[in-house]
Amino acid sequence: MENTLITFDQLPAFVADLGRKVDDLTALLRSQNERTQSIPDRWFSIEELSEYLPGHPAVTTLYGKVQRREIPFSRKGKRLAFRQSDIDLWLQSGRVKTSAEIDAQAEHYLSSQRKGGRKAR
Repeated sequence: MENTLITFDQLPAFVADLGRKVDDLTALLRSQNERTQSIPDRWFSIEELSEYLPGHPAVTTLYGKVQRREIPFSRKGKRLAFRQSDIDLWLQSGRVKTSAEIDAQAEHYLSSQRKGGRKAR
């Protein structure tokens, strides 16, 4: 942004320009939100899921994860179905924390403890 001073006489024009920019940003955000809501959730078969997942695990591996309920799934009759949004959330939840995140979590835990090993209330 420019670091110019605005005079009192220039203030109405500046505010009007700022209002137009805010309206443009609001319209852009609304259109992006409508676009993401209009995209239907994709469903995968187990074979399609194997191709979608990183590392392309074998179908038998995925059947094992379903049996152990390690992966979100739905049944349509006898067929398994996997919703892309559920799979994406599942993949994100398995993210390994960085050492900085682990250190911060440990620091928070230690700061919440009282002397003598009792939890603070």
